[in-house]
Amino acid sequence: LHRPAMRKFWTLLTREVRSYFYSPIAYIVMIFFLIISGIDFYFQVSFMNQRQVQYTIQEAFFNSVFFWFAFVLIFPLITMRLFAEEFKLGTIEPLTTAPVRDWQVILSKFFGALVFYLILWIPTLVYFWIFAKVTNQPAAHSPGAYFGSYLMLLLLGMFYLSIGCLTSVLTRNQIIAAIISFCAITLLFFLGLVQFILLDVTSETRDLLGYFSAIEHMGTFSRGIIDTRPIVLYVSMTIVMLMLTYQAFQSRKWRL
Repeated sequence: LHRPAMRKFWTLLTREVRSYFYSPIAYIVMIFFLIISGIDFYFQVSFMNQRQVQYTIQEAFFNSVFFWFAFVLIFPLITMRLFAEEFKLGTIEPLTTAPVRDWQVILSKFFGALVFYLILWIPTLVYFWIFAKVTNQPAAHSPGAYFGSYLMLLLLGMFYLSIGCLTSVLTRNQIIAAIISFCAITLLFFLGLVQFILLDVTSETRDLLGYFSAIEHMGTFSRGIIDTRPIVLYVSMTIVMLMLTYQAFQSRKWRL
């Protein structure tokens, strides 16, 4: 019963992943990300060579300004074309009239973006491997620190990509979709920083804001401390965003 549905989903997913590598924006994003992450790694190593620090290169890499700058910026670039381009070019019509369900279209686009997003992070594994080979020093305190860092990258990536999917389905203009998703992601990102800016907030408010702090979550997970609360938060919010995307997609489809 489920094999034909999975086969259709796999076909759509393959189409989405291939479309990234047929698009120049994908290579622009990859080059931009490689440059920023490479600069980040270089500066962290240079800084650690100059003085004694209490953290590893892996912790420093995932908690720097360069990292968060590139991180927040890549999601609008990855997701802006997902639905907006299809609506603009009219290619969404044959897709919606094909024998595929709406949820297959939504999930194939989401997971296609997620696959491309994960590919971006593969070179960072090479950075840590080179560092360990050259210095004969471990890049992280334990395997759990690697696992925690990349798990948080996956969780945050899923959530922010789902936001991008929702904004892309709301408009046929890629630039507008990118701006809306960038504003939404940036707002959520800085919401977690409010606890460090406002000094007269109660401890309960500070704890609540800390619950939404991507920086705090990454800092915890990059030390190998796996907290289930951020996992529940990001998975549940990703599901909510995808459900909203599904509703918005159906609404727009019937107006075609």
